[in-house]
Amino acid sequence: MPDRVLRQPEALFPATTSSGAELVAASADEIAGWRADGIGVHAFSDDSYPAQLRSIKEAPPLLFTRGELRANDPAVAVIGSRKASARGLGITRSVAETLANRGVTVASGLAHGIDTAAHTAALDAGGRTVAVIGTGIRNYYPPANQWLQDHIADVGLVISQFWPDAAPTRQSFPRRNAVMSGYAAATLVVEAGETSGARIQARLALGHGRPVILTSHAMENQWAQAFATKPGVYVVLGTAELIEAVDGLLSRLPPETGSEGLPGRAHA
Repeated sequence: MPDRVLRQPEALFPATTSSGAELVAASADEIAGWRADGIGVHAFSDDSYPAQLRSIKEAPPLLFTRGELRANDPAVAVIGSRKASARGLGITRSVAETLANRGVTVASGLAHGIDTAAHTAALDAGGRTVAVIGTGIRNYYPPANQWLQDHIADVGLVISQFWPDAAPTRQSFPRRNAVMSGYAAATLVVEAGETSGARIQARLALGHGRPVILTSHAMENQWAQAFATKPGVYVVLGTAELIEAVDGLLSRLPPETGSEGLPGRAHA
């Protein structure tokens, strides 16, 4: 009988010739290079890490930023379909401009359609906007929004949870939605189809204890009609109702604790 060769199981952690000190030094050099490139690096344990993100289970251990990261940044995420309708774009511009004029930060995901309209309208109104992106912070997706991403980094804030040179993947955008939900005090869905990432974020937001606001336009979809029955969901029929809802939510925010204390059990 031929001899049997017993194979050793592969190591869980591959052997390396580098010492612990060498690895730490290499990591420090990499972080220094990112910071020299204008990228903020914030560990979960750092004071600079956004307090409102610490309360969600999907909080990334590292956060990369370009722009001004504020300790207290009351924000509403304005999101919706990439293939936006003319009506949806009009609602988005009106909503984002109104929020900006009231000093509320407009957060969105820098995608085509509703996201781009939200960022642009907030900037045109002279307000603050935050882009939570689904790629590394040195990447641009979609490429057509490169100028917009750089401009937001100059006058607002760009956030990424991914390694700075990471390319977009199918999994990265739902993970981005979780961080955007955690960063914002509330999520407003302008319009979204049955498989939209905005629908994913609405579900995540309720899980985070963040209110969700649905426009009457979003309510044309079956998922939104069913979602509207859940505690913590507000349905608004116009700008006046939207501002009333947002004012009520933001008035309950503790001054220095981000979005902790938001009501999660209301329906309008």
